[in-house]
Amino acid sequence: MGSQVPEIRIIGLTGLPLIKKGDNIAELIVEATKKLNIGIEDGDIVIVCQKIVSKAEGRVFRLDEVKPSPFAEEIAKWLEKDPRLVEIILREARGIVRMGDHHLITQTKHGFVCANSAVDRSNVNGGKSVTTLPVDPDESARRIRGEIKRLTGRDVAVIISDTHGRPFRKGAINVAVGVAGMKPIRRDVGKEDLFSYVLKTTYVAVADELASAAELIMGQSSERIPVVIIKGYRFEPSEEGRATDIVRPMEKDLFY
Repeated sequence: MGSQVPEIRIIGLTGLPLIKKGDNIAELIVEATKKLNIGIEDGDIVIVCQKIVSKAEGRVFRLDEVKPSPFAEEIAKWLEKDPRLVEIILREARGIVRMGDHHLITQTKHGFVCANSAVDRSNVNGGKSVTTLPVDPDESARRIRGEIKRLTGRDVAVIISDTHGRPFRKGAINVAVGVAGMKPIRRDVGKEDLFSYVLKTTYVAVADELASAAELIMGQSSERIPVVIIKGYRFEPSEEGRATDIVRPMEKDLFY
């Protein structure tokens, strides 16, 4: 009998309702899997779009209720941006990394370096409101994971994903901003390659890779598939893994 061919399955959950503040994301996920006859199994990875987590946690802000500071007004004028939007971006930022040519790159309070502190207008009230990242996306992932286990008895990993750009490369990809139940980085240091060379510096951000794979199903606009289940990928379980483990400290960043 031959060896098993490696494969993974990426399954989008359709039929979830539009999320509002106070919704229990885990309950909605479990209900959707039952309607679609998709069993949740031990070792599955549940990828949840950040947008619905933020909505459920009340991280939605109406722009007409925002009063920009003089500093936000100044930056907005220079970048030709909505000063109310800039105000929220600054509130969510630990600091400004770069700005110019209509772009504002910040470091969020979580440590992520991204455009606009990950503040997003898409799929929120026709652009009249914005969402921000959850206060603690790792904790959000842990809560969802715990609820799924309570409801199903299954031990899964949960990744909260968001769309970020990449320096020196065109196009955005999904990355992990929250992780629970798995190590987000695979350490290949010490392993031998095909020619017996011992790897010395190889670390793989598997949580980001899984988030990017899920985005192929989720999409970015009107698909309405905010949750994906990945089956068949063998990750390293961990109760301590966090998305912030992926963040490189500024003092070790060659480009900062």
